[in-house]
Parts: sequence; C-alpha cells; structure tokens
Amino acid sequence: MKKQEYFVLVLAHSLHGRLRRIHVPHQAVYAVMALALIGSFSVFGFVASYARMAWKVANYNALRREADNLRVRYQNLQKTVSQTNDQLASLQLYAREVSVAYGIKQKLEGPPDISAEGKLVPTFAESVEDYNFLRSVNSLSLQSRKQQQVVSQPSLWPVNGRLMGPFGERDDPFNGEGEFHTGVDISAPAGTPVRATADGVVSFSEWRGGYGRLVIVDHGGGIQTYYAHLSRFLAYVGQGVRRGEAVGMVGSTGRVTAPHLHYEVRIAGAPVNPYRYLSKAGVYQQASTPDFPF
Repeated sequence: MKKQEYFVLVLAHSLHGRLRRIHVPHQAVYAVMALALIGSFSVFGFVASYARMAWKVANYNALRREADNLRVRYQNLQKTVSQTNDQLASLQLYAREVSVAYGIKQKLEGPPDISAEGKLVPTFAESVEDYNFLRSVNSLSLQSRKQQQVVSQPSLWPVNGRLMGPFGERDDPFNGEGEFHTGVDISAPAGTPVRATADGVVSFSEWRGGYGRLVIVDHGGGIQTYYAHLSRFLAYVGQGVRRGEAVGMVGSTGRVTAPHLHYEVRIAGAPVNPYRYLSKAGVYQQASTPDFPF
C-alpha cells in the first residue's frame, strides 16, 4: 500500500521543553495555498473595480461641471446678442429718422424728372416748418446724448451698507504703517449682491493680489469702477452691464479683515475719491467703529 505523504509541524513549549508534532497532509497545504491565491485575485479584482468606478465618477463630475459652465456661457452670449440686437434696432431707427429729417433718402433717390420737384424755392411757412422740425430732432438727439452721459457716470451705491474705510491717507490695519487707500470700503454681509454703478462693459473679472476677486467695469471716457474682495463673480469679461445690474457678491477674498466691498472710481487710470459720486446717489450711514477693514 502506498504511504501517505504529509508535512510535519513541530511545536516546542518554551517552559517545559515539550515537543509536539502535527502531521499536515500535503493536500491540505496545497488547498490552503490555492485558497490564498484565489483570495488574492479576488481582492485585486475588487480594488481594480473600485478604482475604475471612482475614475468614471470623477470623469462624470468633471463633464457635468464643464456642461454647467458651457450652459452659463451660452446664456450670457444669448444675453449679449439680445442687447446687441436692441442697440442695432435703435441705431436703425435713429438712422431712419435722420435720413427723413435731412432729406437724405429723397436726395439719393431723386425725382423722376425736373417737373416733379415742384417749386424750386420753398415758401416762408414751409421754411419755418422745416426749421422747427429739424430743431426738434436736434433737441431729441442732445437729450439722448445727455441721457447716455448720465447713465455712464457712476451715480449709484454698489451695495447698501455703511461707509467704513475712507479714501486717501490712513493706517494699514495689518502693520499700522501709513498708506494711501485708493477707494472706499462699504460694510455689507457676505453674499450681498454688488451692482454696477453705471452702464459699461466688464474689462476684468479675475483674482488680483490683495484685491481678491475683482471686477472692473469700463464706462467709457476713461472712467472705470473697481469692485473688490468679492466672494463670487456674476459678470464675465466683455459683458455689457446696465446701471444697477449685479456683477458679483460681497465677500472677504484678498487682503481683508472682514467681509466688505472695496469700491474705486478711476479716471484715465488714476484713482479719484468715489464719495463725490456716492454723495449724489443717496444718503449713507457713517460707521460708528474706528476699525477700518482693508
């Protein structure tokens, strides 16, 4: 009869010195090794499956964020196109009125013959009527230009809050040294909408050093307004904004000690005191604390 093959496992007691032999069949050893190998493959497969699933979820989240960004950009582009169409319609209407007022269309087309022109010299009543009409058209044009200048001048408080940090020389709240403050600080809760103080076009909407999140609106004629320390952007570069339209939200990004809005008015790149514009836009509340956030 064939002898059974087995492994001998020897156990020794450290105190009594006793030896104990355990006979382990080689089939059992092979079975344990096979189970260990199968278990290793199972664990590896589970880890690989989990990693693949995590990778797919990360890709899905990235694609969803990209789709959301594209959707927002598409909506902004639609808004810009709508504004452009409105401006084009206004220009076409204005051109039609001017052409009718000055007789450009009639001069370009011309009458079919000289007899169709009628009298070569207008009567006194016709001359007076034409003069009054042209004067009314000119008056409307001047009013339109004046109105455009008004809405392009900063004439609105960007947020409803207390005037905290003044324009000009002051002590730096971080190091106590003297510095020149190029704008004013208006205290407001974080998340408060910040509104453009005049019509214009957004020329900057990014992070800039101590300003944190910064939006710059160009109003034409060399006038720009700065809105700093924002917690969120609501306008993008190239977007046309109307007076009172939200361009961001109050926050505490950049070099600050508390949530507030840093507001600047610049003419030809040089900062001027914004209070000369704010004073005409309504009544403000003077802060009762001497601590000025940057």
